[in-house]
Amino acid sequence: MKQFFKFMFASFAGTLLTLIVLLFLMIGMVSALVSMADKEQVKLKPNSILVADFKTPVLDRGTKNPFENFDFSNFKSNNPIGLNDILANIEKASKDPNISGIYLDLSGINSGMANLEEIRTKLVEFKESGKFILSYSEGYSQASYYLASVSDEIYLNPEGMIMFKGLSAQLVFLKNMLEKLEIETQIIRGPNNKFKSAVEPLMLDKMSEANREQTEKLLNSVWGNLISSISENRGISVAELNTIADELELSTASRALELKFVDGLAYKDEVLAKLREKTGLAEKDKIESVSMGKYTNATIDKPSRSRNKIAVIYAIGEITGGNGSETSIGSEDLSKTIRKAREDEKIQAIVMRVNSPGGSALASEVIRREVELAKKVKPFIISMGNVAASGGYWISTNADYIFADPATITGSIGVFGVIPNMKGLFNNKLGITFDKAMTNKNADFIDVMEPLSPFQHAKIQEDVVRIYDDFTLLVANTRGLRQSFVDSIGQGRVWTGSDALELGLVDSLGGIEDAIAYAAEKAGISGDFKITELPEQKDPFKMLIEEMGGQTRTKTALKNELGEYYEYIEFMHQAVQMKGVQARIPFHMKIE
Repeated sequence: MKQFFKFMFASFAGTLLTLIVLLFLMIGMVSALVSMADKEQVKLKPNSILVADFKTPVLDRGTKNPFENFDFSNFKSNNPIGLNDILANIEKASKDPNISGIYLDLSGINSGMANLEEIRTKLVEFKESGKFILSYSEGYSQASYYLASVSDEIYLNPEGMIMFKGLSAQLVFLKNMLEKLEIETQIIRGPNNKFKSAVEPLMLDKMSEANREQTEKLLNSVWGNLISSISENRGISVAELNTIADELELSTASRALELKFVDGLAYKDEVLAKLREKTGLAEKDKIESVSMGKYTNATIDKPSRSRNKIAVIYAIGEITGGNGSETSIGSEDLSKTIRKAREDEKIQAIVMRVNSPGGSALASEVIRREVELAKKVKPFIISMGNVAASGGYWISTNADYIFADPATITGSIGVFGVIPNMKGLFNNKLGITFDKAMTNKNADFIDVMEPLSPFQHAKIQEDVVRIYDDFTLLVANTRGLRQSFVDSIGQGRVWTGSDALELGLVDSLGGIEDAIAYAAEKAGISGDFKITELPEQKDPFKMLIEEMGGQTRTKTALKNELGEYYEYIEFMHQAVQMKGVQARIPFHMKIE
């Protein structure tokens, strides 16, 4: 009996201890969440410096998700700041009498090229205020140096280097892995959609010649824009920049200084001394600074009382049917958001920020219809982000006007279908078999446990051909182009924003602020106006309750553990989930 009570109390004590630990974990999570949600007004002292680093992902819109990049080891949030807040903060800093300049800490950068381009353009505008921009890094990547090149002064650690070598794109191919697992991917592409390379990772083990052609064209366009900007700011010819990249000349800091890529070699303490000098401080005086994230809560102007409103709708992520999330576009949710903006009489114009590789063709059409209806009521302007291709372009077609950044990846006018056949995996690898009974000869259409019959394959092919024809006709009608021309630049081919402008796929080069200014002009708003960001983001406390199931924590833990390799896991997950008729770009392209 003593043993029984001994084990019973031991079990009780263990359970109690577990509950106490969970309680402390909950308290820690809630405390962290409260601190994240804290919007206490930031008060700056004179001669403060705005410190900007971009180590966390630069999203189009900041998130309230309490678990986005949350570090559970120390209960600290690494919440990414949105491009919307970054641009607003730089604008605010240019007018803030307490901000003397911007310090760019560029030891790491995590942003797509189009978003980076918008930040860089805003920094150029900031310099017109007469305030300084100073950059420092222990080693610059090409992306971080592109941003740094706008600075008045660029400093590099004496033992550092600049990775300046040109652009490359790495694609992942799953064909051999799928064959080993005996998974057959039954692929149906539109007529002559040879550039629709989203399916190539499932059917090839390397790039097709068509895909290589379009990828090299895209890289050369982005690279040309990048070195052209660097050339203008640093006074180094484009030809010389290409030679420097070809010869990997910047492998030492001294060479970077000699070639005028940087203005000096310095350690961090020496850079801090220069910042003190620029703000009129003595050697031992404390530098007053504020991070980009905290500066979001600083206010220098009185809130606008204008009744004029412009809605900015964020369409971010893969396009699917039904409900979406902060990182995916659900046709039902986004359609409802557009409808709400259309019916709101206080909203005089709509700007939709599109950053999407595409997805479901049907879901894209559902969203496009709502854009068409909204356009009839009030100005509807598109601002394309890093990617607005295939389905992302589809949902943009009916807008009044389309802005794209020079580095935006767009186009990819094409469709395909993917039907996995898992029979070999289950039968031969797992020893699982299936049997069935049917009322009609095609009642099993579409069955992922059996290969498609020739008749079934032909039926899907008909749908793909029809949808591609609808896509090209849609673009032709909305862009004032011949359908035959759209087909010639379509076939799944991707273009940069610069190329898309020449082809007539977009109307102008510019960022989200350009799109908002144009929308205000079209709506006849001459004075002040308010921005209403949609869809409305969930309350962080509600998110905490919804996400206690653990899926988000597991995803975050995997990201932290795998680092840059996590994207390959995510890529494989998307490949397995992809089915039906799709309108999307090559969905895993890493440019570096």
